[in-house]
Amino acid sequence: MYEVRFHGRGGQGAVMAAQALASAAHAEGGYATAFPFFGAERRGAPVLAFTRIDEKRIYRKTQVYEPDFVVVLDEGLLESVNVVEGLKKGGVVLVNSTRKPEEIDVGIDTKLATVDATSVALEVLKQPATNSSILGALAKATGLVKIESIEMGIMQVFGDRLGPKIGEKNARAARVAFERTVVGESHGKRVLKTAEKWLPDVNNLPMGVAGVAMKTTAGAVGPGSFLENKTGSWKVFKPEYDEEKCTMCNFCWFYCPEGCIYRKDDRMEFDMDYCKGCGICANECPAEAINMVR
Repeated sequence: MYEVRFHGRGGQGAVMAAQALASAAHAEGGYATAFPFFGAERRGAPVLAFTRIDEKRIYRKTQVYEPDFVVVLDEGLLESVNVVEGLKKGGVVLVNSTRKPEEIDVGIDTKLATVDATSVALEVLKQPATNSSILGALAKATGLVKIESIEMGIMQVFGDRLGPKIGEKNARAARVAFERTVVGESHGKRVLKTAEKWLPDVNNLPMGVAGVAMKTTAGAVGPGSFLENKTGSWKVFKPEYDEEKCTMCNFCWFYCPEGCIYRKDDRMEFDMDYCKGCGICANECPAEAINMVR
């Protein structure tokens, strides 16, 4: 049995990627299962998805704790998640990155492949949905399934849900990423830390939004706890501000859902630690003083 663990963020399509991989394996005559794991995360928060592939019927229903292959749809997760936890000896890590495999430190010595899946997605799909691109790279890096089977799986899963034209575009993105994938090795040097998990009971939770933020050994919880999480690492695009065009109408400040735009003297300032790159500020700016860039 081969087990694959996908690390992504809400909205990147990790769940559909796991399902399309299962469909590809089934097309080659195997058995496969796919399922996600996530809580009440908002778009952009870390999520997991899993695929199991075998020659016989699969009855195991647990999460994948010891994967053969790890797929990372967002390189920023390497700083906050131990993606190689439980990785089997001889396993492969695939990372969406512009860097070469030897330039990425995942904490252990391992075979590692990279592909700039975000650029492929923007080029082919015109949006930063990296799930289909990363599947093409997975076929190249692991040989787990053929690229033709990946294309069939994408057409079945993506095409059935989003329409044949969208399915064809995603299949093309997978093919492009397959051709651009670089396979190498990573030699780990940094110390890996497993995040301490904390689950509240009724006595730990503040009463509504009037409660104060609390500290636990796992960090902050309650209102204001987002300050402990640098959510700006989630963005694909960032705002580029033209002070000359700005009329100080404050529309960007008013509409920013994260509250990370501030007025300072006669200009606006953007807190990149928390900006998720949603582009609402640029869309609402009547003076076109804000432009979203990679």
